[in-house]
Amino acid sequence: MRSQHRDVVYGPVSSWRLGRSLGVDPICQERKVCSFDCIYCSLGATEEKTVERRVFVPARQVARALKDALGKVEADVVTFSGTGEPTLAQNLGELIEVARETSGLPVAVLTNSSLKIRKDVREDLAKADIVKGKLDASNEELFLAVNRPHAEISFEGVVSGLKKFRAEFRGKFQLEVMFVPENMAFSQEIAKVVRSINPDEVQINTPLRPSQVRPLTSQELEIVQRSFSGMNLRSVYRSEKPLVEKSIGEHKIRRLKRSD
Repeated sequence: MRSQHRDVVYGPVSSWRLGRSLGVDPICQERKVCSFDCIYCSLGATEEKTVERRVFVPARQVARALKDALGKVEADVVTFSGTGEPTLAQNLGELIEVARETSGLPVAVLTNSSLKIRKDVREDLAKADIVKGKLDASNEELFLAVNRPHAEISFEGVVSGLKKFRAEFRGKFQLEVMFVPENMAFSQEIAKVVRSINPDEVQINTPLRPSQVRPLTSQELEIVQRSFSGMNLRSVYRSEKPLVEKSIGEHKIRRLKRSD
């Protein structure tokens, strides 16, 4: 089927977080499948908003695609991301193990943290070397306004899941905060919640890919960053990106509008 399994593996893209990042899309649908409908998402509106985990791409497909890709390109890390929320893939844990065995590279997962409250999701994510979570709000009202979650997801549940995962995870735990005009005035409150989670690294970001909302300027982001003083910070405007000489899956990269 055309909607399935096209460009399961794409990149590498030049990532300010991870270096030469070879993407694996465990959702791999033509429609966006996610538990959020964030106002800034470069993929546009969520066409299927769900919290139901199911298998989208079989492990053998990922293994074949990775093996083929690594015969053509060089990468620093294999990163699970793409056309929706990676933790919606019921076989994510198996896919992570397959990716590591096939590539011999560290494995990262970029997640919106919506399902970390679930033990099965935390167990799957625990198999990764790097997990980048997300927190864009400091209360339920702001969470609803910025992330527009599925009805079964609450701000309190996301924070609880992040704290549980932080306590259990033995890899590198990164936490991104995406700042847009709608939440920039709440940077101190958000920073307080982030401190309570205590990630290994805090990533201060703003939507530089095409988006329905404007990104903050570098000056605005500098002001926001002051709320996070004392933390191990990385900012999108201050970070360098490596040179990527050759990529595959240009259709997927264009769809994701990604140079990361």
